[in-house]
Amino acid sequence: MRRKVHIITVGCPKNQVDSEVLAAQLVARGYSITKSPAEAEVAVVNTCGFINPAKRESIDTILEIAEHKKTGNLKKLLVTGCLVERYKKELREGIGEVDAFYGTHELDSILSEFKFDGEKVLARPHEKYEMVADRVLSTPGHYAYLKISEGCDNPCSFCAIPLMRGVHVSKRLEDVIHEAELLAQKGVRELIIVAQDTTYYGIDIYRKHELANLLQKLNEIEGIEWIRLMYAYPAKFPEDVLDVMRESPRICKYVDIPIQHVSDNILKSMRRGITRRRLEELLFKIREKVPGIAIRTTLIVGYPGETEREFEELYDFVRNFKFERLGAFTYSVEEGTTAAPLGDTVSQEEKERRHALITELQREIIGELNRAKVGKQLDVIIDRKDGKNFVGRTSHDAPEIDSEVVVSSQKKLEVGKILKVAIDEAYEHDLYGTVD
Repeated sequence: MRRKVHIITVGCPKNQVDSEVLAAQLVARGYSITKSPAEAEVAVVNTCGFINPAKRESIDTILEIAEHKKTGNLKKLLVTGCLVERYKKELREGIGEVDAFYGTHELDSILSEFKFDGEKVLARPHEKYEMVADRVLSTPGHYAYLKISEGCDNPCSFCAIPLMRGVHVSKRLEDVIHEAELLAQKGVRELIIVAQDTTYYGIDIYRKHELANLLQKLNEIEGIEWIRLMYAYPAKFPEDVLDVMRESPRICKYVDIPIQHVSDNILKSMRRGITRRRLEELLFKIREKVPGIAIRTTLIVGYPGETEREFEELYDFVRNFKFERLGAFTYSVEEGTTAAPLGDTVSQEEKERRHALITELQREIIGELNRAKVGKQLDVIIDRKDGKNFVGRTSHDAPEIDSEVVVSSQKKLEVGKILKVAIDEAYEHDLYGTVD
């Protein structure tokens, strides 16, 4: 019988891809991946160290899985990922139940913990940043994340990603295409492009932006119906991407572009490399060049020194621009970042008040935008069955973070298929529709 391994991932889709690569390597070594830690002999926790809530979730997950060493079959617990990259020494001293800790670039070292059972082993990544194409998907089979680079060169004052993931290293164009083709052969219909910074893709290898070229080539892959762009950095956004997005039928009219703030003072302190004027020009150009596009953004409230006036500037911008999708976070001090010496000048109570105001404003905006869709027919990809109904997403919605469409139908619908859905009702977050 194959020995069983449980892999649990905390954090972003980039972490999820790393776990899927690890799972494929283990399957090639004769192990099976189980969804239950109670059944596993070995467990791997892939951690996140981005912000304080993610750190707490990672530690809680480690401790929860460690309990299975007392009550179940679990004999070994390994921990990897961003939290380990930042706090390996502290974790070793504080959590004795863990057998070994590995950072973000130690796939070979993790694999050394597993005996090889004689099956064919996948090509191992001997170079520090080389990425393996084969994966065991943890997403539903019809969509997958496609990571095109690792690390980040941006100097954002609040962000610890360069400390955990290193400098930006693009994956070679032909390797990305090969991985996408493998995913298409597995039945993946939607590719979600991810990286710490997708807009910088190709600069380090080809000395020029190659994101538009990559999207064009992905658009040609048979079987792929939707291609979605995430994590686009505004200061270096390559505008030729907009032309490809407008002209390519398989590329979703959707972009995730975290702006974080709009106050010039705050943007300068955050070291974002952009002014409010330039940011506005970019956002309006995106809407002008790609009609009907959905722009998702991310904001930080309560950054050190953010005055009430600067928050109101951000609030007014959100109210007037009406982002189709938006997420907001409260600032947390991250050790080792250039913002850390600034302290934590906005009280937690005030941060939460500002967060609530932005969240409520965006709820109203999405409600207004959703109500305008009633009576229309939209393309919806079916993600799952839920009771008597099915649940899917429009091309304006990424999995996990955006709105969903609850679909009623008298017939059984195929998960992963894109269908025309008549929208009957709309609420602040979700739409309700029918398929004939």
